[in-house]
Amino acid sequence: MDVDLIFKIAGMGMVVAVLHIVLSKAGKEEYAYLTTLVGIVIVLGIVINLVSSLFNNVKVLFRLY
Repeated sequence: MDVDLIFKIAGMGMVVAVLHIVLSKAGKEEYAYLTTLVGIVIVLGIVINLVSSLFNNVKVLFRLY
């Protein structure tokens, strides 16, 4: 697992948090929550891709076809 990936996820979290705060202060609560939801979906997509890769590696390791 690359440390680069951890920094990418953490950076995404920071950007989403800042956008949520800025939009909340501007009175755009709907957009703030939508931005948070989109950030969570993007990070979950990255994590699901990693879990899929892990399962494929386990299948190859134990020769489960």
